[in-house]
Amino acid sequence: MLTLVASGQMSPAEAAAQIDAPDFADLGFARVDMRRQLRTGVTEVVYGEGKTAAQIASICEALREGGQGRVLVTRISREKAQDVLGTGLFPEACYWEPSRLLLTAPLPQPDGKGTVAVVCAGTSDLPVAEEAAVTAEALGNKVERVYDAGVAGIHRLFASADVLATARVVIAVAGMEGALPSVVAGMVPSPVLAVPTSVGYGASLGGLAALLAMLNSCASGISVVNIDNGFGAAFQASLINHL
Repeated sequence: MLTLVASGQMSPAEAAAQIDAPDFADLGFARVDMRRQLRTGVTEVVYGEGKTAAQIASICEALREGGQGRVLVTRISREKAQDVLGTGLFPEACYWEPSRLLLTAPLPQPDGKGTVAVVCAGTSDLPVAEEAAVTAEALGNKVERVYDAGVAGIHRLFASADVLATARVVIAVAGMEGALPSVVAGMVPSPVLAVPTSVGYGASLGGLAALLAMLNSCASGISVVNIDNGFGAAFQASLINHL
């Protein structure tokens, strides 16, 4: 039996449109899930890598026609984003360069229970950290950013201890040896979602060293997502923040 869940970001008109929409729209190259938001409370998100700009635009248009007023596209290059924006289908769309995210409508007002804090170790981790931060905002969360606060200068992290301690969930992004989430988890009462990045020299093995360090952390309360997966961490953080 299908359980329908209405999200706080969905207007009555959008909900009615999704109820009347088919289960999916067959575009030939994609079968677009038209009722994802009603089932799960979270809108459908489009993974942009490997898709053409025309395919992305068609998928976003189908979702809009099915009642989803705001579509997030991840891992989309500047060139593809410009082509999607050039169609004129989404005049209010926004694109964020570091995070490679496109949103077909302005960011929503936050409706989560509290704050999602995104902390990253170094400036080189910013693309992944921003993917997490903007995704969390697009899913209706208030976000606090604490950047360039890695363990090489740990006083920078301690200077933002109050921001981390009051967050409902913390996303900790780090490359190199991946020590940051362990330190953060020892400071805060909230869940910590650890994101290893592919930043580092040879023995970092494209983020594998950080991933293994985070999986083997002695600090409790840490969950780990895949390498460079800021989106996945933000999605989980949003679920926690909307419980």
